[in-house]
Amino acid sequence: MSIFARASGVLLHPTSLPGRYGIGDLGDYAYRFVDMLQASGQSLWQMLPLGPTSYGDSPYQCLSAFAGNPNLISLDRLEKLGWLTSASLAQSPRFPDHTVDYGPVIEYHDQLLETAYQNFKAAANEGYRQAFTQWCAGQADWLNDFALFFTLKQKRFGGRAWVEWDAPFALRDPEALADALTKYADDIESVKFRQWVFFAQWEELKSYANAHGVRIVGDIPIFVAHDSSDVWANPHHYYLDPTGKPTVVAGVPPDYFSATGQRWGNPLYRWDVHKAEGYTWWISRVKAALALSDIIRIDHFRAFEDYWEIPGSEATAVKGRWLKGPNIDLFRAIQAALGGDLPIIAEDLGQITPAVEQLRDDLNLPGMKIIQFAFSDPNNVFLPHNYIHSNFVVYTGTHDNNTSVGWWQGEANPGEREYCIAYFNKDIGHSPHWELIRLAMGSNAHTCIVPMQDVLGLGADCRMNTPGKLGGNWAWRITPSQFGNQDAFRTLAHFTRIYSRWPGKRQMSRG
Repeated sequence: MSIFARASGVLLHPTSLPGRYGIGDLGDYAYRFVDMLQASGQSLWQMLPLGPTSYGDSPYQCLSAFAGNPNLISLDRLEKLGWLTSASLAQSPRFPDHTVDYGPVIEYHDQLLETAYQNFKAAANEGYRQAFTQWCAGQADWLNDFALFFTLKQKRFGGRAWVEWDAPFALRDPEALADALTKYADDIESVKFRQWVFFAQWEELKSYANAHGVRIVGDIPIFVAHDSSDVWANPHHYYLDPTGKPTVVAGVPPDYFSATGQRWGNPLYRWDVHKAEGYTWWISRVKAALALSDIIRIDHFRAFEDYWEIPGSEATAVKGRWLKGPNIDLFRAIQAALGGDLPIIAEDLGQITPAVEQLRDDLNLPGMKIIQFAFSDPNNVFLPHNYIHSNFVVYTGTHDNNTSVGWWQGEANPGEREYCIAYFNKDIGHSPHWELIRLAMGSNAHTCIVPMQDVLGLGADCRMNTPGKLGGNWAWRITPSQFGNQDAFRTLAHFTRIYSRWPGKRQMSRG
């Protein structure tokens, strides 16, 4: 049976769910959202990376490629376990319900999670203690490094990046680390407790979703953040100087959208080292991602074929060079370790070469189509009439796009608007989101994903991320009243039925 059936789903990061603690979490609203997906015939819940965020709050710049974000932990569920009290939760600040104010939210959750840890230590029964110990032992390969990294970062070095730490700690002097393990033993255990709780709550939610016919689509950024436990604990995997700073970094060269390109700053992999080790780190990473998700989207897939290397000393991406990535060799290693087809979506947007397309097709991975990008001319590859097969995932837009309403009202240029009106044979200004959703749903792409903002018909002020914009990203939340918009989900269900994406009424296909 194919991994991908004709189906549809919704893109919504858990941080965007409603809730009274300032950020969406893995509590009741998440379960209600699964119910809403099932009731409207949606088979997929796509989200962004679930790791712990750092400066800028981006889920694509996480402190670990393996850890979960403790701010997603449901505090209400900790109360049910007796590790928090209703009195302590009743004193919650009045957070805005339409946005995440990350500073106060993180501070508040950190205080409550520390209280929960102390109560767990004092009152948890032997069964929970044993479960915690066993889980930590099973995750030791990444958990021990992350817990020590995060503790040093927060407790000793005031949140600073690890290259700014005292050299013995930054460069992992064994004696310095041994002393830290003793001095900060309880803080390290607290970090591990939060990870255990996150993964326990996530496993429960994912099981509920799967039992209700909803699969989770996760996300892997191809590169990891420099300020992460992954780089700190495994410096030999990256091009770093003796102090730990990257000698070369990731990005993309200048193009139509940016005269200076994009300098992301992520350290680049030493693919020769990864290959010599049998790609064991990557295999572990994909396995960990698939423990959280049923399908994973890999961001910037093209870099597996070739990637833009920028000298670390350069302030922009103008100066650089293309270098070859591991290509199919990496994926064969992953496939041998996992067995069967790879449940992967290849993010193949941007400047894509025939060699990248060949890699994607050789692996039989679905690529991506974006409806908002489609309306330049009749030959545009994003227009559904140009889809030459069904092995794609079609989106109205992604987390990096404007909402469809925002795109139509303020971003689409005159030529796009004119062609769009001609394509639909009408002015779509009264409901551009539903017109784009209908077009995507009716395409022959086996999978259609719609951002929650488009289901609700929200404007540009509700977009999740604006690439290149500093600050103000990743903060959008659904208000409780928006969450209760049953008319929107009834319309979504209607298109799901008439375009044969409803579970049990679809054809299996991989192109």
